[in-house]
Amino acid sequence: MDVREWTASSVRVVRLHRDPVVVQTLRSAVAATLAYVLALRLSPEAAPLTAPLTALLVVQVTLYATLTNSIRRVNSVVAGVLVAIAFSLLVGLTWWSLALLIVASLAVGHLVRVDEYVPEVAISAMLVLGVTTVGDTAWARVVETLIGAVVGLGCNLLLAPPVWVDEAGESIEGLSRRVRQLMLSMGEEAAGRTAVERAAARLHEARRLDHDIVEVDAALRQAEDSLRLNPRVREAVLHRVVLRTGLDTLEICTVVLRVLARTFTDLAKERDHEPLFAPETGAAVEQLLSEIADAIVSFAVLVTTHVSLSAESAEERLASQLRQAGTTRDKLAQLLLEEVRRDVSQWQLHGAVLTEVNRILDELDTEHRSRRLLEELDRVSSEQRARMPRLTRLREKARIPDRLRRNRAAAARRSR
Repeated sequence: MDVREWTASSVRVVRLHRDPVVVQTLRSAVAATLAYVLALRLSPEAAPLTAPLTALLVVQVTLYATLTNSIRRVNSVVAGVLVAIAFSLLVGLTWWSLALLIVASLAVGHLVRVDEYVPEVAISAMLVLGVTTVGDTAWARVVETLIGAVVGLGCNLLLAPPVWVDEAGESIEGLSRRVRQLMLSMGEEAAGRTAVERAAARLHEARRLDHDIVEVDAALRQAEDSLRLNPRVREAVLHRVVLRTGLDTLEICTVVLRVLARTFTDLAKERDHEPLFAPETGAAVEQLLSEIADAIVSFAVLVTTHVSLSAESAEERLASQLRQAGTTRDKLAQLLLEEVRRDVSQWQLHGAVLTEVNRILDELDTEHRSRRLLEELDRVSSEQRARMPRLTRLREKARIPDRLRRNRAAAARRSR
């Protein structure tokens, strides 16, 4: 019993260690405290609170976000200080000069492209202009800002932030399981009598998957940021591309599923409380949607698996499920053709059902995914070369293109 409790406590501690709120709180507190202690020694101010404030605002969950925020915040503070010095020399502090100062500071903030730190330019300018000894205060504010930015960046270098790939993978798998559950429900209802209201309810469920995709996309963006400039991660570009293309595929599948739900709703309206399909055809639809639902989950497991042996197992399972679904699809096509020959009144809707399941199967196809991965890797590398031509030439001299080829080879192995 004691061992179980100790194990459960250890698991909770590990989860807390990786929780975004806990990580952000601890890193921010440590960075702000260190920045204040260091600023007490280097700044002429008696209470150099600008340093811990800067460290608090600079430190983010990921190293990439910390670095980019550090640069923008330092630029905003320096720009505000320079504007304040210019105003203090020319006009001093009055009600109208304060208004002009704010306008000028916000304009300068947009010019230097500090993004969300544009108000910080005006705040820095007002704080500096509001004191008598402008020169000393301006210098102290710049020094404290640099201290806070350096300490904030150093904390993320020494206290390495977690890589949020596993969390993004869990979000992707959770989305795939929600899609699976909806497909199973649609298949069960397609095999029997389906009221228009129930079919419309499934359509609304399919539409609500858009909100789930937005949440998964946010988790994936955090994971992508955690991979950038992270020395602990090898083949970061490959990780980002695998997860991003996997989410793109699931998003396309949800769009097609929404169209399929609309087709079932239209069939329910046309059939008027009769079964959507003949008994044998309805059973085939239920079986096919069940097999596709399982394949979607296997696809999500494949794109979020990092261990090679587990990836190979997931790939084999996905290929087997797609083959079985293809066989059931062919059977369903023959049954739908026979129904159309008996009654041509809903041939467009029957054809739409077959078209939509074909689109999902095509998106999940491993060969299609392999081409998509390689195309995305080529696109990313082309953008990098176009954005930084000089750095590209240095990389070529350092034989870094070999790494890009390894990424392509690894992508091909993961998607064969």
